[in-house]
Amino acid sequence: MQTALATAGLPPVFSTSLPGRALPLSTEARPGHRRTVAAEAEIFAEGDRAGSFYKVVSGVVRTYRLLADGRRQIDAFHLPGDIFGLEAGAEHRFNAEAVTEAQLEVHRREPRALAGDDGALAREVVASMMRGLERAQDHMMLLGRKSARERIATFLLTMARRMACGGTALELPMSRTDMADHLGLTVESVSRAVTQLERDGLIALPPNRRMVVLRDMVALADLSE
Repeated sequence: MQTALATAGLPPVFSTSLPGRALPLSTEARPGHRRTVAAEAEIFAEGDRAGSFYKVVSGVVRTYRLLADGRRQIDAFHLPGDIFGLEAGAEHRFNAEAVTEAQLEVHRREPRALAGDDGALAREVVASMMRGLERAQDHMMLLGRKSARERIATFLLTMARRMACGGTALELPMSRTDMADHLGLTVESVSRAVTQLERDGLIALPPNRRMVVLRDMVALADLSE
């Protein structure tokens, strides 16, 4: 995999050492070690040593940055099966927190962490990196060109697909504040857009405000394009 990354002009992310930093062995960083994180608890902070990466086993994790003026920009929501915390440099560039209680697999950032199971973890890492790149590109287009209603429609369809809810009822694990900070909107703009989609008959909002029923998938898809 390192050869493939080098060929693509990307820095290796599993070097045996990080520039200027030693990687002491720790209990938490044992290959495949599982860690349970409470809802809203920090996993790592921007600037922390990036000695490990993580795979979500259950729950949801958000990664974000705090801007100079105190605003929060959520980069991504990581669902079961997703891998996060991979860095090209010595330090984490984002903060990571659990949205819900989450169980994580912790893997050391070194080649031998990928050597087991005939390279199965290495293949997972590469696939996760490619999916993450695709989502980042889609997110860039969403922030740059879409209205609030279009952003919400895109977000709902994306989450329905990623969560494989198996129907039109979608229980969102994140708050509207999280949605706003991910979509580059205010909470008020999110609420107005959601209400408008409900009035137009595209979605329904049961009493559980985190539950959304996608009533008109075709119209939502048209909005998201």
